Amino acid sequence: MGIGFSALSGVIRAMAIGVVLVTGTGNAQAEEIRYFTIGTAGVGGTYFPLAGTIANSISNPPGSRECNEGGSCGVPGLVAVAQSSHGSVSNVSAIISGGLNSGFSQSDVAYWAYSGTGTFEGQEPMRDLRVIAALYPEHVHLIASKASGIASVADLKGKRVSLDKTDSGTYPDALLVLEAFGLSADDITVEHLKPEDASAALSTGTLDALFFVGGYPARALAELAGTAEIILVPITGPQVDGMLREHSFFTRDAIPDGAYPDVAGVETIAVGAQWLTRLELEEELIYQITRALWNPTTRKLLDVGHAKGAAVSRQHALNGIAIPLHPGAERFYREAGMIR
Repeated sequence: MGIGFSALSGVIRAMAIGVVLVTGTGNAQAEEIRYFTIGTAGVGGTYFPLAGTIANSISNPPGSRECNEGGSCGVPGLVAVAQSSHGSVSNVSAIISGGLNSGFSQSDVAYWAYSGTGTFEGQEPMRDLRVIAALYPEHVHLIASKASGIASVADLKGKRVSLDKTDSGTYPDALLVLEAFGLSADDITVEHLKPEDASAALSTGTLDALFFVGGYPARALAELAGTAEIILVPITGPQVDGMLREHSFFTRDAIPDGAYPDVAGVETIAVGAQWLTRLELEEELIYQITRALWNPTTRKLLDVGHAKGAAVSRQHALNGIAIPLHPGAERFYREAGMIR
């Protein structure tokens, strides 16, 4: 379970007090500290550990050594924290409401929220959503126990399947996959479990399969592979051709052999992961955060952190973006010669 926001805020305040006591600069320096949250998903997925790495890289609390002296190269006075959540759908809503300063989201969810379409059909479009950066491709995982006999999406009929929480990014994509293969939620016994809980249920035999959208390897799924006999189910065939024609945010991709211990790889589909914020955050703050994200020292942290960190690259920072950049991020990319 992730740390609650109120408890987390208390921890951050304690950290700030500790910094002031150590540096001996009193209340003036304490007032310079700014807290910045990054909404993720469950702690067993990919968002949470990767956001932790990024939070470390953009943070630079008072008292830190200078960047050129081997210290933090983050934003002066900033303390960023990864905050667990239900995932993409809850993150975009919390960003707009002010509950989060920023958050990770699938590209499809970001577009639906901004345009008031898809899973946000009938809701007020979230026109103040803005992008800081595209991060990496997220793969649609369909995991089944070997004992279930599931070998294809069609085999899910009549089975016990977790589609994740209804405010996750996985949930709407899972429904689209089912629809493409001629199934609906009425054809299966639906569970709404976070990845770590779904993995535990599959391991004990109370669940037959689970959907998860995220970068591989996800911690919860890697742990599941070590405790239960599972397979990755392919999401491929003419049904996927139709999905790609109707939903351009999907791409064909693959999860390779060995991404999870002793589990064969499969062909599947993927969407992009993006880091979002809202328009009202100051241009200078987001400019400094974007610059810190792409600082060479951050590259070093990404390469030694979660395995998906290696896929986070400035070269791909503008890939698949279908909603506007934040003015601060846009300023950085313009100065870097990435946009005109």
